[in-house]
Amino acid sequence: MRLKSSRLGYVLLQFMALCYYTQTTIQSGSVPDFKHHVSKQSRLSDRTSRRLTRTYQLYSRTSGKHVQVLGNRRINANGEDGDIHAKLVVETETFGSQVRIRGEKTGYYICMNKRGKLILQRKGCGRDCIFTEIVLENNYTALENAKYKGWYMAFTRKGRPRKATETQQHLREAHFMKRLHQGQLFTEQKPFELIPYPLNKRTKHRQRMSVN
Repeated sequence: MRLKSSRLGYVLLQFMALCYYTQTTIQSGSVPDFKHHVSKQSRLSDRTSRRLTRTYQLYSRTSGKHVQVLGNRRINANGEDGDIHAKLVVETETFGSQVRIRGEKTGYYICMNKRGKLILQRKGCGRDCIFTEIVLENNYTALENAKYKGWYMAFTRKGRPRKATETQQHLREAHFMKRLHQGQLFTEQKPFELIPYPLNKRTKHRQRMSVN
């Protein structure tokens, strides 16, 4: 009985100590800031895991066409649906929503220079080639440059790149919609077709007897 009572007393002391620690932690204002933790972790580059890639088109809300990466280091938003240069490969850079975007045909990455101009680079290793995907309330996506905060990828009505220094998140020029490339769309399923069963000598003989 004495042994049981001593164990019970020890457990009660541990519980009281835990309560005291929790109370003092809350009073001192040292509660962990999980929002800050999530924000910090989402900015960390993932160099160990296998990089996730997606392939799609970016439909520009202003030009009504798709972003395309051309071979002569030009970029515009005049690509038709299914255009070979409008097929983009999007590589995840962090645990969050930061990505690198390159044209599948040319291999060039979409980047941004210090003047806010969209440029293309072969390697695309710098943070100026990283964009943060921001899903807006209207279901469009804005792409903010990771190096230059507040600067967004944007295009004019004619499909020309717009300087990022003149862009804002709520402007139509910075709004895009992700779309599957025309070659990725699921084709309509063909009606069910009967596959003929391979016939051997015995089944052929039975068919002949049934016909006769």
